[in-house]
Parts: sequence; C-alpha cells; structure tokens
Amino acid sequence: MDIKTASALRRLRLVSAPEAVSFLLLIVCSVLKRTTDFNAVPVMGMVHGILFVLYVIFWLDAWNRAKWPLGRAALYFVLSVLPTGGFFAERKLKREAESAVDRAIAARARQEGIVNA
Repeated sequence: MDIKTASALRRLRLVSAPEAVSFLLLIVCSVLKRTTDFNAVPVMGMVHGILFVLYVIFWLDAWNRAKWPLGRAALYFVLSVLPTGGFFAERKLKREAESAVDRAIAARARQEGIVNA
C-alpha cells in the first residue's frame, strides 16, 4: 500500500467516529426538541452535515485509491448512514490498515531475504 492510499484510509477512519457521534447527538437533539424547549437541531444538524460530507469525500477518495470492490465500498457507505455505523467503519478500517502494514512488512522481509515465507 502506498502512502497516499494509507493516508486516504486514515482520513476516512478519523472522520468515521465523529460522524457517528454527531449522528447520535442529532437524534438526541431531535427528541429533545419535540419533548422540551431545548432546540439544538439547527446547530447539530449543521455539524453532522459537515462531518457527513467530509465522510463521503474521504470515502470516495479511499475507494478510488484502495481499489475496493463495489461490495466493500457499498458497505462503508451504508455504515455512514446508520446511527452507529461509523464506529463499525472505524474499527474495520483500523483492522484493514493493520493487515496492510503487516503484509508490507512481510513483503519487505521476504525481499531482503530475512524470511523464507
């Protein structure tokens, strides 16, 4: 994995959890708006909207750079529209990045003749 692909995946991973938190807070604010006089929906809606747009931009970049199959790209998009999906996306992206690093280390070790695997 090259540095640009790793950076794209990292950006997507870093925006996943805040996007999920903002979605949950927007739901809470919506409930509070209807049950009390507290109305933070306009502010929270804008924050969530900005984070969602960033997620989609970073998702498109990661899909383009990582050359994901359509199924994996669709999974990451569906996770962005589920209230807690961003947490799962972040965890899955972290595992994907770790396995890519492990593969790169193993390839380098084979190239240098350290490992015969």
